[in-house]
Amino acid sequence: MRKLVSCLFVSLDGVAESPDQWQFAFDEEMGQVLTESLESNDAILMGAVTFTEWAGYWPTVTEGEDVDFANWINGSPKYVVSSTLSDVSDWSNSQLLKGDLAKAVNELKAGEGKGISVAGSPRLVASLLAADLLDELVLLIHPVVAGEGRRRLFPDDAPLKKLTLVSARPTSSGVVIATYRPER
Repeated sequence: MRKLVSCLFVSLDGVAESPDQWQFAFDEEMGQVLTESLESNDAILMGAVTFTEWAGYWPTVTEGEDVDFANWINGSPKYVVSSTLSDVSDWSNSQLLKGDLAKAVNELKAGEGKGISVAGSPRLVASLLAADLLDELVLLIHPVVAGEGRRRLFPDDAPLKKLTLVSARPTSSGVVIATYRPER
């Protein structure tokens, strides 16, 4: 069975929304974690907001420091969870998942291939965790309080969910890379 993994940037106050506005450092250790994620996954699951934002950008990247990620994500199958989008054909290799989230995700996980990465999509990550569909949560915890009313990874009314710490290590810029697995 394929593993479903989320790797998210998060602030000390739990903000996962718009990391480009509060993430001040990106170091070699973070790059290594993201590279390992690319190598161990060959499909992407994302929500409507991330899809809409990324579909307008990643297909246009053909050179520069982001080209390796652009090539990977543009060439990989992308599964979009949405109740609002009706079409995702504007980004190649994209498929819209409608209906029962658990059924759709379990079908993906039962398929052939490497792991499945959840790209961005903090609301989707919280839903996957609550539904016991997420296998691993990697948080790159930045030493910053993002504040200012930004959306946090878990809302105040999130259900209790126990996780086990698999590993934790600080990076040279002070980010803590923490890997958790849900207790089942």
